[in-house]
Amino acid sequence: MLLTFCVIAEVRSSPAQDAVCSGGFGSFTAKFATGVTVSVGAKRNAEFAGRTCVAKLDWEKQDLLVEPDTWQVDVDAMGIDLGLGSPVVAFQTKATDLDRLQKYVIYSLKKPPRLLRTITGGAFYGAADTDLDGRIEIWTNDAGVANGFENIPLSALDFPPTIVLRFEQKKLIDVSSEFASDYDRQVATLRAQLDPQQLSEFKRSDGALLTRSYVPMDQLHQLITTKTKVLEIVWSYLYSAREQQAWNALAEMWPGADFDRIRTAILLAQAHGIRSQVDGISHQSRPSQFKKKHAMIYDRISETDAERGNPLSSYYAPGASGPGKGEHIFEPDIAPVQILLRRPPPPDASSADLGKEVVVNLVIDAAGKVRSAKEEGKPEKDLMDATADWKFIPAFKDGRPVASRLRLGITPSR
Repeated sequence: MLLTFCVIAEVRSSPAQDAVCSGGFGSFTAKFATGVTVSVGAKRNAEFAGRTCVAKLDWEKQDLLVEPDTWQVDVDAMGIDLGLGSPVVAFQTKATDLDRLQKYVIYSLKKPPRLLRTITGGAFYGAADTDLDGRIEIWTNDAGVANGFENIPLSALDFPPTIVLRFEQKKLIDVSSEFASDYDRQVATLRAQLDPQQLSEFKRSDGALLTRSYVPMDQLHQLITTKTKVLEIVWSYLYSAREQQAWNALAEMWPGADFDRIRTAILLAQAHGIRSQVDGISHQSRPSQFKKKHAMIYDRISETDAERGNPLSSYYAPGASGPGKGEHIFEPDIAPVQILLRRPPPPDASSADLGKEVVVNLVIDAAGKVRSAKEEGKPEKDLMDATADWKFIPAFKDGRPVASRLRLGITPSR
């Protein structure tokens, strides 16, 4: 049986809008094959739309309010199985425009729909089929723990502690250890930004920087910046299940007299963050050969690409292979359907240019996230950057979500 969708969605142009509904602006409606309709839009007071958003699920003349009155609602994923044994819709919400933290709520799309899981404490959430192997991870961060830690605001952090979650046998598992290479890139970036002289100055401080009132403001700022980067390095090791490396880095860069205090504070904070909400922690590393395996990507782009001199494999995502010798490219039963697209206006564009269609070739993973994008014609950097935030209901083959290629024509007015 084929899946069917009825969708009303929007392509945003300006201002920047990376959620389906914010402050009463934006909407999305989609009916899944199970008969459950997902609706997000402005809350209405009589005939007038308010400045808040509402999300609900409808089926057989019944409805369930997911968020009755909140500042922002985004549909992160729809129609996928996160490992909970049911197709789901996942929302992330913010109560007010001043909130730094979001809530992630997962509802089943089987009738009657029900709440399956809630995750809190992250500044963002994003489901993704990271390795294009059909397993969906939820990427987030422990922003609630990092915000205000050692009196450092969240805005001062380049890399709040990243956490990667996955449902395994319906249990929420912290699988961050499988993505050590991602954390290592963060560490490399942070270490390159450390100034040796400032690091030496920080190591001679008390660590807490409580007795530095006599230090000039610019020097104090540099000390706080150095302290922040050291904490981010330690977090990168600790959250990727490499505790010994975390404490080695801490001993290397933190004032020795303050080591025990800060180590205890870091562990206590982590224990009260998102880690407290998981059902287990994996210490497995990612298989080194994962990039070599074949990842099937179903094709929704006409094979006339090959006739134009554009080999189909050129559009495949990094880490995934194209069709091998004797293999065929298969079409999915259902193509991806947009949830949220934002096209920034081209810089220095005329009014005529703003109405022109731009064609983009995308690889969309089984969670509905863009893994790679190629623009036909003159490239627009802002547009290519924006594709990282685009969200889709993924393609389906034999009733399951799959990775796929899609050619999409977009205009600012669409």
